[in-house]
Amino acid sequence: MPRLAIGPEFPRELSALAQPVRRDAVVALRRFLLNVPGAPHPERVRGARDPRVATLRLAPGHRGVVVRQRDVYWLRTVLPDPEAWSYARRHRYGVNPVIGVVEEWDAEALERVEPALRRSVRPSRLFDAICDGDLLGLGLDGVALPLFRLITTEADVAALEPLLPPTQYAPLAVLARGGTMAEAWRELDAWRASADDAGPIDTGDLYAALRRSPDRAVFVPDKVALDRVLAAPEWCTFLRPAQHRLAKAARYDHPVLVIGGAGTGKTVIALHRAAHLALRGAGPVLLVTFSQSLAEELSARLDLLIEDEVVRKRVEVDNAERLAVRIVAAAEGRRPALVGPGARSLAQLTDEALRVLSIATGDLLDDVDPALKPYRHVVVDEAQDVSPAQWRLLRAVVPRARDDLFIVGDPHQRVTDTRVALGAVGIPADQHLLGVSYRLPQELLSFVVRLRGGGPSPGLVKGVTDMYDYSATHHGERPIVRAYDSEEAELAGLRATVEAWLADGVSPAGIAVGARNQRLVRAAKETLDGLDVRALTFQHLKGLEFERVALIGVAEGIVPEPPPQRPPQDPAPDPYARARALQRERSILFVACTRARSMLYISHSGRGSPFLPL
Repeated sequence: MPRLAIGPEFPRELSALAQPVRRDAVVALRRFLLNVPGAPHPERVRGARDPRVATLRLAPGHRGVVVRQRDVYWLRTVLPDPEAWSYARRHRYGVNPVIGVVEEWDAEALERVEPALRRSVRPSRLFDAICDGDLLGLGLDGVALPLFRLITTEADVAALEPLLPPTQYAPLAVLARGGTMAEAWRELDAWRASADDAGPIDTGDLYAALRRSPDRAVFVPDKVALDRVLAAPEWCTFLRPAQHRLAKAARYDHPVLVIGGAGTGKTVIALHRAAHLALRGAGPVLLVTFSQSLAEELSARLDLLIEDEVVRKRVEVDNAERLAVRIVAAAEGRRPALVGPGARSLAQLTDEALRVLSIATGDLLDDVDPALKPYRHVVVDEAQDVSPAQWRLLRAVVPRARDDLFIVGDPHQRVTDTRVALGAVGIPADQHLLGVSYRLPQELLSFVVRLRGGGPSPGLVKGVTDMYDYSATHHGERPIVRAYDSEEAELAGLRATVEAWLADGVSPAGIAVGARNQRLVRAAKETLDGLDVRALTFQHLKGLEFERVALIGVAEGIVPEPPPQRPPQDPAPDPYARARALQRERSILFVACTRARSMLYISHSGRGSPFLPL
């Protein structure tokens, strides 16, 4: 029976095909897995640059391109026949000799580039000072090494990026900008999906290489697994190496803190870690996020991620405020009042919940019996907005043991005034940084970094966190900033923009409209009546993502919100408090902007917000 691995491009390309073609392709793959009569068989490709490449006829006029080694098949793409044959001839495949992951090369394009590099070669070339052995020690391909030796400038390396596997480009780019061999090695090692993948590498073993490449391949042993991979969102199935390494680690002996900017996959990591602990952990899992609406969103995403109902029930999803209310309610036998006579504030309930736990489980600093704790593992998303009291409560609901706390967040996306280092609340965590945004195009990323300021931000860790090494994996549209003479004209421009997006084929579910206050949200909903797109405040966009986002009313006097009027007899406001409030306002706008995957539209009437980059 064939062992079939699906590449991440295949489900996307399959979903774009006409329904009859898609149906035929799925039926063909099911037959292929079962190896029954009528199943597609591999057809050799004349003129292929890699003899292992073959095609499978999946539907009339459409073929899948596979890389084959004995009974292992890696399904790369599905295309119309002429494009499939061209794709199959164009590429070659290999295994990185150092970290053992699969690599795809645009061999045809590299052949066209080589003469140009030879013509531009200079007496002094970029890597002359580095011997072949050192370059090969970084996993650079021996076949491509003569081509790399022709490179004379850093610009040459940048031009080759689209044609090279990332595991080849990454160490080359470090060396090209003057980095050390150790720095280049660290860049390559970041593409290792598991700390356990450090053993001997057999470059002739395609199956083992695919297993080491969770971002490039997932094996489907049967029809059920195939249908799931084809139907599930990509984040459920294909994890980037750093995401996989953090989410699927066998164990952590200390609390873990993952810090990363917008689009780096923090929430995906949190979801997969919760699912991993539910399957392989030692007890119930609590997944905590910022708000109830986000908790509902994460719960729905966990339903997609965890198929087994028994495993799914091991994960509770909540926010810290509701957790405190539940603990107090269980101790007092009734839900505590939040309004009216005798009502307690959420802060008071958090303190009470902590007191209740200290009585029920003993000394918080001496967790002698983990079974007394309500949870065995806690995963925290949006950690930058958790208060000190809430952190103490989260520390108390889980024993001090391996895999106790797994935390993800970004101080730059804080929308509250919370600025606490975890060590100060009894959670000394091992830190991991994510610096690559997979969601935001580089143009949008550069815009929002300038909007946010790019500078350091306190919280979660001792000291500050900056954004200066933040980068994106792809390019896209520049954000659009439009000025209007009046609010009426601005709202009319919003309607025209959203209608144009829908006409482009963007799903209504892929579009969101945001505003700083409820009045503008209501105005947007009235303007967009009948278009079935969501309109939310900036704060309610937090944690969500959409293909295209329109933000309205980003004007002076609205963003930032003006400070409340104070009576003349009141003392002058604290300038430090005002500075913190302004930074929080800037973060709220930053969070709203970073919800867009491909296009961001910003509008204002009158003078624009002082936060907007020039």
